Amino acid sequence: MADQTESSIDINATPAQIMAVIADLPAYPDWSDGITSVEILSVYEDDGRPADARFQLESGPIRDTYELEYDWDGDSKVTWTLTTGDMVTAMDGMYQLTPNGDSTSVLYRLAVDVKIPMLGMIKRKAEKVIVDTALKGLKERVESGATG
Repeated sequence: MADQTESSIDINATPAQIMAVIADLPAYPDWSDGITSVEILSVYEDDGRPADARFQLESGPIRDTYELEYDWDGDSKVTWTLTTGDMVTAMDGMYQLTPNGDSTSVLYRLAVDVKIPMLGMIKRKAEKVIVDTALKGLKERVESGATG
């Protein structure tokens, strides 16, 4: 699964403010399209951030329950990888935050694979919609000052 989709957006907030919203997984249904619920399965002892979480997804023809494992690098980067899923067979992603004056540049990279056969071009388009929608939702959530 070498092909990935990426996009970036500038958010008027500090990396710490943005990472706090990203780390608040149970609030994802409030701003992340298609996510209907999130359950934290385990947390890291040092900072309390999620280590493993279970997601319920309902997006178009894809309805799934899947689990992700997270790796946090302070307030600059988080990566995740799929550990279990039914329809979703792979999901590797990353948010990388870079301070940029009064704002922060947020890079989102995602690679998803599903059990249903899908042309690469269609899969990339679906990833692009997911990435762009997630970045827009993240920006709105952070800049509105909303928290979980």
